[in-house]
Amino acid sequence: MLIRFSHREPVKATPAAAFALIDDLPRTPEWLPNAVALTNTSSGPNKAGDKLRYVYRQGSKEAEMGGVIAVRDPGRRLLCTYSDFLFDVSVDLGVETEAGQTITIHTIEVTPKTLMAKLLSPIVRIGIKRQTLRAAANLRRLIESAPGH
Repeated sequence: MLIRFSHREPVKATPAAAFALIDDLPRTPEWLPNAVALTNTSSGPNKAGDKLRYVYRQGSKEAEMGGVIAVRDPGRRLLCTYSDFLFDVSVDLGVETEAGQTITIHTIEVTPKTLMAKLLSPIVRIGIKRQTLRAAANLRRLIESAPGH
C-alpha cells in the first residue's frame, strides 16, 4: 500500500541555484517542516551510495531514520531513500526548466511495513501532502531569497 504525493513548484531562480540548495543537506531543516538535521555520514561531496542520518520532530519527540542517496544527477535530481521499523520512504527532489521557467519537483513515496503503519496510512497520506506543499513553498522562498539566485 504505497502512499505517494508529487508537487511541482515554480521558482524564480536558475536551475543551478535551485539544485544547489536541495543538494545542501545540512540546510534541509530550513525548509523541510519537522526536520531537525540531515547529515551525510559519508566523506566528500554528495554522491550516490552515501549514507544519511535524518533526525525529525514528531510531536514533542525526536526520531531518526537511516538513509542513502540513491541517485544524484548534479543540477537535476537528488533521490534519497530512508527506512525505519514502520516505513520505507523515498524523497525525490528534481529541478527542470519548462517554458524558460525553473520548476522544482517534490515526489514523496511512503511504504508502510507493519500492520500498525498500514492502519496509520490515512493520517500519513494527509500529512505527506501537507508537509510536501509546505516544504515546496519554504524551499521556493529560500531559493528566491539567496543572493545571486
